[in-house]
Amino acid sequence: MPADSERVRPPVPPLPHTWRPLGVRVAVWVLGSMLLALFGAVWIAIGAETRAEFTLFQRGTLVFMLLLLFGTWNALVRSRVTASKESLTVVNGYRTRTYEWSQVIGVSLRRGAPWGTLDLSDGTTISLIGVQGSDGERARRAIREIRAAIAANTPHD
Repeated sequence: MPADSERVRPPVPPLPHTWRPLGVRVAVWVLGSMLLALFGAVWIAIGAETRAEFTLFQRGTLVFMLLLLFGTWNALVRSRVTASKESLTVVNGYRTRTYEWSQVIGVSLRRGAPWGTLDLSDGTTISLIGVQGSDGERARRAIREIRAAIAANTPHD
């Protein structure tokens, strides 16, 4: 007997459609802003005399660390999964992969998993950082919609 989730297929979202993680983006913007405010407050609080003692190398190190932090935040925020009529595009951080529908077998989000997984026809799997398990029902709905898009766009023999 088929499970309830197999009986009723969710409608295929209008393509192109993009899924992005919500919790990660909120955390990056809110907590990131708070962290930057804290850094700024500490920089001001240490006083002009102490700031003047920083060497050029030390200042460069601080700037480098801030750039590294921004780069990490940007990588998390830009992660997404986009379905179009021709393909499925997965952006994980700074790596973008595009798969034709014939290459995609399925998608899953196992209980307790940090993000979804895309199963490919060559036997490999790809993490979908754009579908975060921590988003709860939103992530489960995204997986159902991606499954529906796979079913609707995969060529059948």
